[in-house]
Amino acid sequence: MKISIIGVGLIGGSMALKLREKNIASFIYGIDNSQLHINEALDLKIIDAGADLEQGVKDSDLIILAIPVDAARKLLPSVLDLVSDHQTVMDAGSTKAGIVGAVKNHPKRSRFVAFHPMWGTENNGPKSAIAESFSGKAGVICNKEESAEDALNVVENIVNALEMHTIYMNAEDHDIHTAYISHISHITSYALANTVLEKEREEETIFQLASSGFSSTVRLAKSHPEMWVPIFKQNKENVLDVLNEHITQLRKFKSALEKENYEYLEELITNANRIRGILR
Repeated sequence: MKISIIGVGLIGGSMALKLREKNIASFIYGIDNSQLHINEALDLKIIDAGADLEQGVKDSDLIILAIPVDAARKLLPSVLDLVSDHQTVMDAGSTKAGIVGAVKNHPKRSRFVAFHPMWGTENNGPKSAIAESFSGKAGVICNKEESAEDALNVVENIVNALEMHTIYMNAEDHDIHTAYISHISHITSYALANTVLEKEREEETIFQLASSGFSSTVRLAKSHPEMWVPIFKQNKENVLDVLNEHITQLRKFKSALEKENYEYLEELITNANRIRGILR
């Protein structure tokens, strides 16, 4: 199978490596606005050749959009304009409703499968790509009834090759769930990092005392705004709902401390401990 990867960064590069390892891909084109990324991907043997959009799309069986969600939303209709009834297009975006909505009435809509691999790191670029990244993680396919059966089968085989377990849901539900389990985590991490950076102006030794717990909590704050601003923008309403609830929870902790209500503080922590039974 010939594959075009639009966006040969962390996600696109990792998918390419795994699909080559599993002998799914016989030839991989890389399409990217960054020539540096193309050169790095060639050096790392992630891709076989760079290509422009029209060449890569027309000469591939499968086209994967692994670019920021705002860019995917704009580019997807143009990609579908170029494909035949025998090609498949999939994306790897972290929000789905906006992308699905952008091609709702496109005549080639059935050639597209909306997909989200539930994995990522704070790193970016081809040098960060790892073949085993997706193993054991969830691969979400959205609005499968809007995709042609053969296109859906292609993507389901890709998900299996990535060694992910497949979950099906509609795009709106997906965006609500990811707001809770992913998007709010990034906002919290950014906010905590900014809090400590503000304090660090007064106390230069604060980072010398930072524990592994602090490092793991703010790890997501290293994630690039080029990716996350579009995600927050596309999923604004859901993120705001979750953020309001999060602020309410923070106020409970603040109130318990201000009033020296340590029994209530213990209740809050004990209730939070229930997450152990969910995340093991």
